[in-house]
Parts: sequence; structure tokens; C-alpha cells
Amino acid sequence: MITAVASPVTDYAQAVMGGKVLVNRLVRLACQRHLHDLETGHLRGLRFDPELARHGLDFFSYLYLAEGAHAGKPFRLEPHQQFIVGSIFGWVQADGFRRFRKAYIEMAKGNGKTPLAAAIGTYGLVADGEQGAEIYTAGVTRDQANYLLGDAEKMVGASPFLRQRVVRNAHNMSVPATNSYMRAVSSEARTLDQKRVHMALIDEIHEHPTSLVVDKLTAGMKGRRQPLIVEITNSGSDRTSVCWQHHQYSIEILEGTRQNDEWFAYVCGLDPCVTCYAEGKRQPTDGCLECDDWRDEKVWVKANPNLDVSITRRYLQGQVDSALGMPANQNIVKRLNFCIWTEQVTRLIPMDIWDAQPGRTLEAELLGKLCIAGLDLSSKLDFTALVLVFRDQNGGVDLLPYFWLPETRIRKYTELGIPCAMWQQQGFIEEIPGEMIDQRVILQRLEELRRKYQIEEVPYDSWNAAYVEVALQEAGVVAVPITQNFQQLSAPTKEMLSLLATKKFRHGNNPVLRWMATNAASLEDSNGNIRAHKGHSGGNIDGIAATLNAMNRVMVSPSSEPGELLFA
Repeated sequence: MITAVASPVTDYAQAVMGGKVLVNRLVRLACQRHLHDLETGHLRGLRFDPELARHGLDFFSYLYLAEGAHAGKPFRLEPHQQFIVGSIFGWVQADGFRRFRKAYIEMAKGNGKTPLAAAIGTYGLVADGEQGAEIYTAGVTRDQANYLLGDAEKMVGASPFLRQRVVRNAHNMSVPATNSYMRAVSSEARTLDQKRVHMALIDEIHEHPTSLVVDKLTAGMKGRRQPLIVEITNSGSDRTSVCWQHHQYSIEILEGTRQNDEWFAYVCGLDPCVTCYAEGKRQPTDGCLECDDWRDEKVWVKANPNLDVSITRRYLQGQVDSALGMPANQNIVKRLNFCIWTEQVTRLIPMDIWDAQPGRTLEAELLGKLCIAGLDLSSKLDFTALVLVFRDQNGGVDLLPYFWLPETRIRKYTELGIPCAMWQQQGFIEEIPGEMIDQRVILQRLEELRRKYQIEEVPYDSWNAAYVEVALQEAGVVAVPITQNFQQLSAPTKEMLSLLATKKFRHGNNPVLRWMATNAASLEDSNGNIRAHKGHSGGNIDGIAATLNAMNRVMVSPSSEPGELLFA
């Protein structure tokens, strides 16, 4: 077990965790991840090599900046940049090759993202020990891709050491000694196929309308020993974009709801207050006096880690003044200068409240008890969920969830970092052979459960359920279709949240259901009605949907007097 590694990377992480550096919650989680992996990473074949980290950091002393007030000076890395660069090059797998294959870096405009990415690419060209290295700077347009390449060329041209070793011309830089080169590519031209990518530097990924560039370059990594894609970006506004997907994925990795040891994330921004965070908000709420305020100079450094180095307080104050004077500019200022995604999405279920629920009643004690069986069939290609909800005399509920997934989807989810294969081995998911859900398997299990518990009703989403509807009716089951709208789901959703708040929602710590709870966003109409939805990230919420279908009927118990509410 490693308890201490002398490195600027570890020094920065310890300073952050010790409260000596003001950062946002996600950067703090990135530092916590580093320190935790120093302790436990060896169990997963991971090792931090201070010498490799130092090799990457020392390379920057050969680079000279070419523009502005820093022109002619060596590229001196700030502590947060040392953490990023040292993490990328210092962490290795058991085979000695780089751990991280993807680095997602999100911070405000003017904080040196582009020169940093250009320098990392130049290291890959000159100092990474790779023969025939192909380094690509990528953008939506050729001009955008050339901008990043141009930064690399200027730094090399200003370096007495590198300009003697790197050949520069109008379209690329090359190192003849290793047959390596760096050049620009974009989605405008059909130049993204047949690449053998050693490194790819993708600029302003929030501007990419599709995942085309990312997907093509990722596909080109397959033949390399330790390829790397570096994505740099401001915050965006399109929650259907590849940038939002990678932003969300990075947060899930930092929060520990997904595991991907090959993905490095450094996500800057302003923080919500404790109360707003508990309500599921992941960004500051306008008008909240406790949340970070983008107009407050004291919190600017959270989104601008290079404050007072490459970006000035005077500039940011001018941006704030402009936004206050012209409200139409506020969203773009919030997004570009303070890392606030300008379309708000609220998580439905605060996970600290979910995790604080009491233990579930033992299954043996639930045998023969009345319950409602909520069913969500979803797509035949994806999850099907069945959740039994048992009421008690004190107004609380116990949940028994069941999940099915085709074997091909189990493999696919596992490849995406969601541990479905492990959940299947642990008995939390039942594998369906092949590519599709066989609804007869669900009906058979439901019949088995009816012999163990008194299932009063089976409320279900009628989408994709024509076969099941007929089969349930033929079996004499009271099946109730639940339309997935505000009218049917708002009251059950609010009741579920109320039970969570009062610690009466005994879900049994099922990991599949917990993962789905983390994916559930809150959709609200103009009348204050709410219901769960996947959000633009498309995360699976079938277990929550099945639970809410059951809650719809739990609230009006068939075994009670007609119309009597089970819960006040």
C-alpha cells in the first residue's frame, strides 16, 4: 500500500484536500480520486510513477510561449496544470503503459486550455518514445483545428532546443528521426478515417454538433500502445451534445457512480449551496443567497484556476458588468467565463438522502404480505424492471426490485463502465440469452412471485406491453395501465420524495436501482407537477419508473375503502 508519493501532483491534491487551495467540488473529487488511488490503485493494477510524471512536467521547460505578456518566457506550469499533466503522464497500468486514454478538461475561457493541450501534443510528438506517432489537432472547422496546431508551432518555434529538432511547414510539424507528425483535421473534410492515432487534441468540444470527430479519432487508437485523447472545452448549453455526455460521464466517474480507470476528468465551475445540492441541483441557483454567485469575485477562481496568470480580474469584472448592463448577454458570460451550463437540469433524487434510508424488512417477513407490482418493460433490447412495493401501517414502504437484461446489453453496459456483468454475477440482474427480452420470462417470474406474495395489482406502462397485457388478463391478474404523464405520475413522484425525506422508503440498497436513481432527472410543468425523466443524457431509469407505477396504485389501495388514500 502506498501512503505517500513525492510529486507536485500529490502535493497539489493534498493542498486541495487540506483546504489550502480554493477549488470547486468536482476538482476536489479529482484530487480525492488521485489520493485514493495511491492507496488502493495497486489492487486494480494501477501505479503512480513520479519519474514519469516528472518527465512530462520537465518537458514544459523546453517550451517557450510566443504571445502576449509571457512571450519569450518558458512555459511555467501552475499547480493545477501540474496536477493535470502529471496525472496524465504519471499514472500507468500494470504493463507500464499509460493508464489514462481520455482526458476531459473543462474550465472557463482564457485559462490556458489551448496552449496546455498543444504542449501535451508536442510532448507526444517529441518526447513520448513512440515511433511513427500521429498527433492530430481536431476541431469542428479547419480554422479551429489549425488554431490549436498554431499554438504548438509557435511554442516550438520560440524554443531554441525544439526548433532544431522539429520540422515546421504550412500544414504540419514533423520529427523525421521518429517518422512522427502533428497535423490538423476537422469534420469539414473526409480526413478522419484510416488514422493511427497516438494523440488527439480536440478543441472546444462544446461546439461539436455530433460525436463524429470524437468517434473517428477514438476508433483510430486501436493499434497504439498508450494512445491519448485530450478534450478541452468551456461549458456549453446543448444537453444533447457529445460535450454534455462527456461532462456528465466525468461527473459520474468523479462521484464514484461509474468506474473507468482510463478516463481523467478535471471539471471546473461554481458550486451550489448544501441545500440546493441536496435538492439535486448541480449548479448554483439564481437568487439563492448561499450558492456561489458568478458576480462575486471571491469565487471566480473556482471556474478560472489561472486567475491572475493568463486571465485578469479586470477582464472578468468587465464581463460581469457587461452582462448586468445587457441581460441578453448573461447566459454566454455565465457559460464562457464561469462554467455554468445554461440549461438547468435538476436531479430528481438527492443521493445522500437515498443512501440514508433504513434497512429493508427481511424478505422472509414479507412472505404472504400484500403488495403492488410495478412493471416497466422498456425496450425489448434493454432493461425490464419489476418492483414489488409493500406498505406498512406507519406509512412506509419496502421495495423488492427485479431486473432483466439481454446478455448482449450486459456486455455493452459493462464496456461503458456500468458494472452490469458484476451485478448479474451478484444476482441483481437476470440475464436473458441473446439480444432481446423474452417477455415470457418476466411473466413466468411474476407467476412465481404471486405464489410467494399477495400481489394486488400490476400497474404497468403500456408501451411495448401488448403481449403482456393479454397474458396478464388471461392469468386473472388485475393489470392497470399507467400513462407516463404528469397527471398519472406527479402525485406518486411527490409521495416517493416525501417518503425518502422522512426515511420511510426502504429500498434495500439494490445497486441497480441506486444507479437508476442517479440517472433520474426532474421534469416540471408550469403548474408545479413533476415526474421522472431520463434527461438529455439518456440514462436508464426503468427501476424508478416501475416504482412510480407501483406508487400510483399504492396511494389508492384496492384493499382499502373505495377512493381512500393510503397516505395522507
